[in-house]
Amino acid sequence: MRVFISSDMEGTAGVVDWDQCRPSGSEYGHYRELLQQEVNAAIEGAAAAGAREFLVNDSHSAMSNLRPDRLARRARYLSGRHKPLYMMQGLDASFDAVFFVSYHGSMSGAPATLSHTYNPRAIAEVRLNGVPTGEAGINALVALGHRVPVVLITGDDVTAAQIEPFCPGIRAAVVKNSVSRFAADSLHPEEAREVIAQNASAAVRGLADARLPAIGLPATLTVRFRNADLAEMATWINGVVREDELTVHVRADDPVRLYRTFVTVVLLTRGIAE
Repeated sequence: MRVFISSDMEGTAGVVDWDQCRPSGSEYGHYRELLQQEVNAAIEGAAAAGAREFLVNDSHSAMSNLRPDRLARRARYLSGRHKPLYMMQGLDASFDAVFFVSYHGSMSGAPATLSHTYNPRAIAEVRLNGVPTGEAGINALVALGHRVPVVLITGDDVTAAQIEPFCPGIRAAVVKNSVSRFAADSLHPEEAREVIAQNASAAVRGLADARLPAIGLPATLTVRFRNADLAEMATWINGVVREDELTVHVRADDPVRLYRTFVTVVLLTRGIAE
């Protein structure tokens, strides 16, 4: 049994500030270690239920946050910034399950710790088939394209609620409750790891009943930007349609192609947003 793990960082228990999850931050080293331990807890929990192979796609910031020599079960490690499929690089139909570890919520929804959707300087809101979504819902498009169920998400309570419309029945390991965008009530790190391992194990044991992401095709991603220049720039990409001064949408039958177009929009608009 093969498990694909996409790991972010903002959803780690105790993380509530950008300084804690940026390499330039004074506290980054400490919280990087907590992330490593949460990823390993997911691996060990899945292994206890029978999973044997793991690929961890480091998906946060410069995408080189984990210590490959310290990954549990000798998991393979996919790192580095230039990835055509970004947070979902490496996933294919040979995998049996997808885990989203240390994920965060969308800025446009309920208050969620360190909420954003790919690029907080450019993107104000994303909707998938009309439903507000964060990175987890968008990334589930790739899982759907390869027909692999997303069975576990770890992070805060808002993030767990936001993925449910797209992955009904997903196991959620809630390691903190968001108070605001920069505050949360977190479990002790040891307890957080126990919760993650337990839910990872349960997710693998229940794999026979797991469903593919519930995303109707053709699917539409609607993106509202922070300013009109960004929306105009997005329309330079084939298939991106302007709706109003701030909003564009893209529609496709192929969920992986839809995701790739969205990632292209993110990368193109990143320069002007910064």
